[in-house]
Formats: sequence, C-alpha cells, structure tokens
Amino acid sequence: MAAPKTPSAILSHPNIENGWFKETGILWPGQAMTLKVDSILLAKKSLFQDVLVFKSTNHGNVLVLDGVIQCTERDEFSYQEMIAHLPLNAHPNPKNVLVIGGGDGGVLREVVKHETVEKVTLVEIDAEVISASRQFLPKMAAGFDHPKVTVHVGDGFQYLKENKGSYDVIITDSSDPVGPAESLFQETFYSLMRDSLKPGGIICTQGECQWLHLDLIKSVLDASRKMYPVVEYAWASVPTYPCGNMGFVLCCNESGRNLKKPIRKFTREQEASLLQYYNADVHEAAFVLPQFTKKALGL
Repeated sequence: MAAPKTPSAILSHPNIENGWFKETGILWPGQAMTLKVDSILLAKKSLFQDVLVFKSTNHGNVLVLDGVIQCTERDEFSYQEMIAHLPLNAHPNPKNVLVIGGGDGGVLREVVKHETVEKVTLVEIDAEVISASRQFLPKMAAGFDHPKVTVHVGDGFQYLKENKGSYDVIITDSSDPVGPAESLFQETFYSLMRDSLKPGGIICTQGECQWLHLDLIKSVLDASRKMYPVVEYAWASVPTYPCGNMGFVLCCNESGRNLKKPIRKFTREQEASLLQYYNADVHEAAFVLPQFTKKALGL
C-alpha cells in the first residue's frame, strides 16, 4: 500500500515555489522576505482574506494573510510583548482591556500576565484566523483559553460604537492598511477608540515601519494629535517583519501623562520567567528614535 500523502503534496500556494515562501506586500516595493518551507499546513480563502500556514525549516510555523507574514513561532514574542506591555505598564491600574484584531491569540497571552487585568475582550473579524491559530500556533492561541478572556467574532468598528467609555486600554493588533485592516488606520477609527476609553485610558496600535512608511506614520500621528493630548511613537525589532522593524502608536486621553516610562513594572524575576523581549529598560528605549525618523515626524 502506498504511503499516505503528506500535507505539502496535497496543498499548494502561489506564494510558495521550489520550496520557498516569498512574501508579496504592496507596501514595501522592491523587497520581499523569503523563508524556506518544510510543509504547507493550511491554505484556504476565508470570507475576508487568503489564509496560509506553513511549517518553515528555521522559524517554526508561520501565519500568512494575503501573502504577508503575520507571525512566526521564532520571533512572534517581540511584537506581542511590546504592543501589550507598553500601554499596560504605562497605565496605573488597567482592569478592562479590549484587543481589536489579534486573532492569533498572542496579545491575549501577554495581557493576562498583568494581575490588575480583570477582563479582556478580543474582537476579530475573521474566525478562520482564530481557527488556524488554535490548530497550528498553540503557544500563541493559549491566550484564548484564559478565564479572563472573551472572544467576539465581528467588526471592530461596530463593537466600538456599542461600547463607549468602557476600557482602560485598547490594543489594535491589525495587519497592514490594505484589505480588511485598511479602515483601522483611518481617523474615524482613532476617534471611535478615544470614545471607548475610560478617563486616563491608553490606546496602542500597530504603527508600521519607520524605514518604509514615514508618510503614513506621520499622517496617523498628526490625526491622533487632534484627538488625544498625548501621542507617542515607539518601535521594536521583529526580524521577519519588513526591514526587521515594527512601530507602535500610543495615545492617552489624559494630558500630562508620560507613556515613555512604565508606571508599573514587572519584577526582575517576572521579567526573567514571563518575558523574552520586553523589560522596563526596553520600554524606555523603545521611544528613542533615530534622527531621520524624528525629522520626518516633526519631533
């Protein structure tokens, strides 16, 4: 009897040729991340986007949406930890947290590390991303199973309209501003987030790459300053993201707040046992920007 076919013999994907995945992203013309593929685990079209998961030879399992890498098991922790702990440790007592996007579960995993947090709600528009992550990214998807977590499959815009003044921290873990995530970078969305914050609340959103998207980043910061008295930009190293760099936009609705210094800190023991990238020193360093970025952003 012939041996059963392996997943890679059954599945194929246009971004994978000759054993290599090649990213296709319109926001970084002239360059593309490539990863060597061991096997294709999932390739399907959801109602909203193309969903691909493959096992790589060096980076573990990889989640790809519309041809763009969302996370790899090798380096996902740097992004998840920073987008969660920057706003949470800048808040004196975060109890109610909203995550928009983040269907892989990684941000949830980080948020529930904070003892002050009593409830976390995740709003993800694409149920297929959650399903794929539960099956193929179990260390990230572990966040879904925490008792403090509630998952709502639906539109973040509508959810914000129905939940005014409810949250201490709102984290938007979105893909790039094309396709289903495009609206999450527009001024209207930042206004909705502002209205859904409690007094002293903080938002943190995926802020693209300073090597590639300074015009976009500046437009988001300029629009945010019309709505929030405190607006900051930070960044982290994420090797499998474009140029190995990812930014974060942080806004607070209370004037005079310093988001660059953590109000609350993990103990050194907690940093060693719970974290792989973030610590109190990295928090402050993340807001130190190179001169070309400061100049372009008018800082």
